[in-house]
Amino acid sequence: MHDAAAARLIPAGIPLAIWVYLLLGRGGFWREPSVAKSRDAARTSACATVVAVVPARNEAEVIGRAVGSLVRQGLQVIVVDDGSTDGTAEIAASLGVTVIHGKPLAPGWTGKLWAMSQGVTHAMQFEPEYLLFTDADIRHGAQTVAELLQIAESYDLASYMVKLACTTTAEKALIPAFVFFFLKLYPPAWIRSPGFKTAGAAGGCILIRTAALRKIGGLQSIAGEVIDDCALAHAVKRSGGRVWMGLTEDAESIRSYGGFGDIGRMISRTAFNQLHHSPLLLIGTVIGLFFTYLWPPLLVFSGNTAPMALGGTAWALMTLAYLPMVRFYRLSWAWSLTLPLVALFYAGATVYSAIQYWRGKGGEWKGRAQDARGR
Repeated sequence: MHDAAAARLIPAGIPLAIWVYLLLGRGGFWREPSVAKSRDAARTSACATVVAVVPARNEAEVIGRAVGSLVRQGLQVIVVDDGSTDGTAEIAASLGVTVIHGKPLAPGWTGKLWAMSQGVTHAMQFEPEYLLFTDADIRHGAQTVAELLQIAESYDLASYMVKLACTTTAEKALIPAFVFFFLKLYPPAWIRSPGFKTAGAAGGCILIRTAALRKIGGLQSIAGEVIDDCALAHAVKRSGGRVWMGLTEDAESIRSYGGFGDIGRMISRTAFNQLHHSPLLLIGTVIGLFFTYLWPPLLVFSGNTAPMALGGTAWALMTLAYLPMVRFYRLSWAWSLTLPLVALFYAGATVYSAIQYWRGKGGEWKGRAQDARGR
């Protein structure tokens, strides 16, 4: 009888074991990364040549503020207009930066990387020591580039996960979790350690040594990648380079992510690609999300004392792990209790991502399906 009772408790103990591991054995991903400000940042900036490459496709609402934040830092800026129809190129040109009208998408390339590669080709005439890859919706702080340059003294690629918009109800519910899940997949401590193969970056703000880009064969080596930022970081680390990634409050996305549907589509654009289009990994991911995030609150309301205690402890550890990210986004601590429901939403978005892939509409972004079966 005792053995049977103990066996029944094993499923209830699974989420607790998972959260103990995540808190203690996953590189401390849940702790809010911080970057020490440097008094030498301005001097470092002045001693390095940086060219910013900004791919843009129908970004008229945000590109002026984004590019302006780079111009104010004295950077050479190249905007690659990727077939915009809303005046994006004209707005960028009015700021005095170089605007390239992108060529039609080449076979084997994803749209963003194709635009970036054209910007890199043009940038090489300036013989830059570094390239800054940044999105058209990122407003950089006055010292953002200087800080990255100081970090890059010890690394070949340095990337900031900029602060994402978080004002609507949907954004408050889902955006902090988006960053939390990303850091769980790519713990910053593992990224910067040569002892781990883990490599990741945030595509909105990547500073890379030109020599490191050449070493991996340029952007052509990752031409067809949908998750281009992490593919670039992986290629650099695999070639023997060092990679750094962290959070910042000084650079921010000025694009609103809107409601739950908009954010769901953003998640589903790359989720199934992250799983290498594997049905088995999809099933495993959904099961893993269930036991990690949904099972603890279900146990709490099960009415059985021992499972309730195990589930409650797991939920408490989950909340503790999520709380630093909630605070980073300056939200009430109560949002940290919602992670089980958020995980359910993400599970649905991941399944939808697989459905879109099988329908031939995977990775859809601004009119392009970039991750579809048979592509």
